[in-house]
Amino acid sequence: MKRLLHGIGWFFLVLMTAFATAALFYSTVEPDALRISLTVLCPTSILAAFLGRRYIPAPASLATIFIIFWGWYLTDPPRNDRDWAGEYALPANAALNGRVAHIEHVRNFTYRTTEDYTPHYYDADYNLDDLSSLDLVTSYWAGETIAHVFLSFGFKDGRHLALSIETRRQKTFAYSAIAGFFHHYETFYVAADERDLIGVRTDIRKERVYLYTLTLSPQARERLLLSYLAEIHRLTLQPAWYNTLTDNCTTGILTRAQAKWRYRLDWRVLLSGYTASLAYDLGLLQTHGLSFPDLKQASRLYRPANAVPGNSFSKDIRTKTIP
Repeated sequence: MKRLLHGIGWFFLVLMTAFATAALFYSTVEPDALRISLTVLCPTSILAAFLGRRYIPAPASLATIFIIFWGWYLTDPPRNDRDWAGEYALPANAALNGRVAHIEHVRNFTYRTTEDYTPHYYDADYNLDDLSSLDLVTSYWAGETIAHVFLSFGFKDGRHLALSIETRRQKTFAYSAIAGFFHHYETFYVAADERDLIGVRTDIRKERVYLYTLTLSPQARERLLLSYLAEIHRLTLQPAWYNTLTDNCTTGILTRAQAKWRYRLDWRVLLSGYTASLAYDLGLLQTHGLSFPDLKQASRLYRPANAVPGNSFSKDIRTKTIP
């Protein structure tokens, strides 16, 4: 038993050291020289605690080191005033006036490449009584395991409002999937025209994108939209950290939908590439009598080789053609 407890203690020490070192490396501490110095100092100080245990007991030294780390990490505040990458520079905001939702800064960029684009935003009003459909979008860039998942709300006049929960990246940092496990990205709710949010994935990045129709009731669709709008407004006042494991693009949807915890912890949520499969099994997708593999094939968005998102983009992607 003593050896077992000793082994468990060493395991947690290694785990805590790795987490603290990575958290410092992927932190937003500036300047970079200070961030790198703290990253090196963390494991060095832990090693020094063992080397100096003849003078100061190692447990006391280690406790001090980790108390300092967790004191910093748990009070490290998310912010809205960083030097953001262009597509995250201007957050959306939302307000409700009776049955009309007013959304500021609906993103509608014109992309030539992933790095070359013309920023454009517009403000728009959406009448809740005109909310007529809800689509689930999954976009794959490598393999089948991980996908970006977001929603698009359709209205009777043909407009669609795409809402995506993403990492808010600073200009100075390249995207890193590992960084999302630590305090590196703030949470960012993109409110966008489908020409932007879906079009950049189908036509510019050439990702594999699937569009599924959700079968939620009108009341459930409205509650979900209102939850999104409330969170969009809240984040303008109170920023929050993004977390790849606990608060990401997929878990955020389930949070907004007030889903039960057994669904939030389903492995197909954690491995977001299988989220549509979970929705199928829960009876949330319009299936047309198809098995999920057949529905997935029928739901893929195929675009002409040199297509660019135009004014009829939303209509075009709903007239699917199999190549």
